[in-house]
Amino acid sequence: MAALDVLGEPVRRRILEVIGLAEVSAGTVSDTLRRERGLSQPAISQHLKVLRDNGLVTVRAVGTSRLYRVDRAVLAEAAAWLDQFTDPWQQPLDALETELARGRRGRRATARDTPSQETGLTGDVG
Repeated sequence: MAALDVLGEPVRRRILEVIGLAEVSAGTVSDTLRRERGLSQPAISQHLKVLRDNGLVTVRAVGTSRLYRVDRAVLAEAAAWLDQFTDPWQQPLDALETELARGRRGRRATARDTPSQETGLTGDVG
C-alpha cells in the first residue's frame, strides 16, 4: 500500500499532523517545519508533493496560496489494512474483566450487608 510507504517518513507524518482537521496553507506548513526541524522550503515542498501525488492530501489554489487538506478516505484505507493486525479479542476480554470485577464488588457488598449467623449482626458499621 503506497500510503503506508509514504507515511513511513516522519516529516510527512508531521505534515499531516500540522494540517490536521482544517485547510492549511503551504506557508503555514513550511513555517512550522522550518521552525521545528530546520527544513528548507524546497524540502518541505517535496514532501507535500509526495503526499499530494499519493492522494494523502488535496490542494486548492486560492490566489497565490495553496491550501492543503488531509484526504481522510486514503487514510481510512491504510487504517483498515492495519486493523488486520489488531487483536480481535482484546476489547471483548477487557469488557469481561470489567464485568468480573463488578461481580466481585457486588459479592463483597452483599457479604458485608448480610447478617452474621453467629452474632446476628450485620456488616454495617456506624
